[in-house]
Amino acid sequence: MSHNWQSSTKKQFQVLHILRGVQTRMLIIDEIHHVLVGSTNQQRVVMNAIKYLSNELQIPLVAVGTLEAVRAIQADPQLASRFYRTELPLWCMGREYRKLLASFERMLPLKRPSQLAKAPLATKLLAVTEGTIGELSTLLKSRCHLCRAHRYGADRHVHLGRSGVGAAFDPPSAQPWPWLNPTSQATSYLIM
Repeated sequence: MSHNWQSSTKKQFQVLHILRGVQTRMLIIDEIHHVLVGSTNQQRVVMNAIKYLSNELQIPLVAVGTLEAVRAIQADPQLASRFYRTELPLWCMGREYRKLLASFERMLPLKRPSQLAKAPLATKLLAVTEGTIGELSTLLKSRCHLCRAHRYGADRHVHLGRSGVGAAFDPPSAQPWPWLNPTSQATSYLIM
């Protein structure tokens, strides 16, 4: 036990030294809900480390996660007082969503455009991913890897195949993990 505590303390000092060294002005902790996978003691260690960094760095902390993560942070009054909660809404069809698709398309390692932002593909992508950006990213990356693996369209465009864009892809509501199952209009929570 003593060795683990010393090791954790040493790591905290190392992290603090590095963050100060690079003059960090904001710390963003993504997918904070994964803390909940650990034991109660492990969760407490992580939450205490976040409080420690907040006290020492005196910079804005942003934690991004699901509703369960919000509840975990709110269970610690000291930690809860350091964050302001706001919800990120699901994407819906419109100009901004099409701009998002166009930006994804520019980043895809393909020589020819796939017309992601045009109907009916944009509509299908929105339906399959249920408006979540993480699922959209996962789906597009998997389709690019599939194209490369089968060497069809790998250098040209996203291959849809006979089964369509959502083939062998479970939307968030069909996934077994509770933090990925949408329970309201927003599935991501930004806690600042």
